[in-house]
Amino acid sequence: MKYETQKVALPFFMVAMALFALQIVFGLLAASVYVWPNFMAELMPFNIMRVSHTNLLIVWLLLGFMGATYYLMPEEAEQEIHSPTIAYIQLAIFAFAGAAALVGYQFGIHEGREFLEQPFWVKVLITISFLMFLFNASMTLLKGRKTAINLVLMLGLWLAAVFWLFAFYNPSNLAVDKLYWWWVVHLWVEGVWELIMASLLGYLLIKMTGVDREVIEKWLYVIVGLSLFSGLLGTGHHYYWIGAPSYWQPIGSIFSTLEVIPFFAMVVFAFTMFWKGSRNHPNKAAMLWSLGCPTMAFFGAGVWGFLHTLHWVNYYSHGTQVTAAHGHLAFYGAYVMLLLGIITFAMPQLRRVQPYNQVMNMWGFWIMTGAMAFMTFTLTFAGVVQTHLQRVLGMNFMEVQDQLLLFYGMRLGSGVAVAIGAVLLLYAFFGPAREQVPAGGTQLTAGPERA
Repeated sequence: MKYETQKVALPFFMVAMALFALQIVFGLLAASVYVWPNFMAELMPFNIMRVSHTNLLIVWLLLGFMGATYYLMPEEAEQEIHSPTIAYIQLAIFAFAGAAALVGYQFGIHEGREFLEQPFWVKVLITISFLMFLFNASMTLLKGRKTAINLVLMLGLWLAAVFWLFAFYNPSNLAVDKLYWWWVVHLWVEGVWELIMASLLGYLLIKMTGVDREVIEKWLYVIVGLSLFSGLLGTGHHYYWIGAPSYWQPIGSIFSTLEVIPFFAMVVFAFTMFWKGSRNHPNKAAMLWSLGCPTMAFFGAGVWGFLHTLHWVNYYSHGTQVTAAHGHLAFYGAYVMLLLGIITFAMPQLRRVQPYNQVMNMWGFWIMTGAMAFMTFTLTFAGVVQTHLQRVLGMNFMEVQDQLLLFYGMRLGSGVAVAIGAVLLLYAFFGPAREQVPAGGTQLTAGPERA
């Protein structure tokens, strides 16, 4: 590590990975209910499994973003983190708030708004923690070097905090509630989080390809512009059937179609930088995640999002398993793979060893990614069958669910495979660091820093 305070990122990554493991556990439990409807019905209802699964995803991703920021900000700003003490305190607050919410869910304590189920006092603690984080990171940036990477990253993080404030607005009118609810849920994952994604991906490519910073930063500005241009009005594809004015149907259809472009641009960006660069960075596993992330994000968020975003298609497919297929692959490709790539890159420095356990890490990559792709295809087929039987032929909902049992069984199997891949990955991160020596017998060392 170039800067001693980069080690602040390690506890963030450790807590994030613990919650990642818990998220997979709750996902397996929820998938089991689709196969055996009375599974754990008395002990833990399905809605509690699902809310735990989705909230753990959001919490560990936010912790991962914080850890990634604390890791890269000193190098980008050429400045030690403003206050490691603040970082540790805000981690404790955030972890306590997340744990309290998760425990509360098991006793039915929640607000009932999907993704925003946290009780009011938990939301307050999350806000306090996030503001402490933003202050700490912003002060580090203000005192140091300004680059496209850290400026775009902080813009995305500050906008995420601004849109989070709409989580506190809970009007009694359901249509109005859903209108502003999407200002958090959509404008995070299809708007400002894309800025965070692009900046973190740009950082990894600068470090691992050796391509000139100026080239990567130009790409970054283009991707950010495309993301904001398409993502903000692309929110309209959620306004089709909630009582909003009808003009949202053409607006939502047009701009959500354009949301494919920034994800495609990220694929071209990553592979172009890879081929232009030296491609001899010793951390091959981190490079694999860095190339896999935009590729799977393009298919999950871009292609699978486009499949049912046009309003005359969405009229039939809305709320079916097609939505679940899109959601799983989009989150995995865009944000899960990105943070796993950042952690793969950072852990050798944080543990002060050479890149280690790379083969096991890459096995984890291929098993998890293959399983998520299989899950996506399975849920897509289930959604197509469900749409036809339920929305076209008019069959009863529960009768249709019986017809989908085979698909649900395959989804559960793919979830088990994801869990196996995650175990390998976690062991690769935190297990014994085995020193790697190539065939020639010379120790593996990183090349000169050219960023």
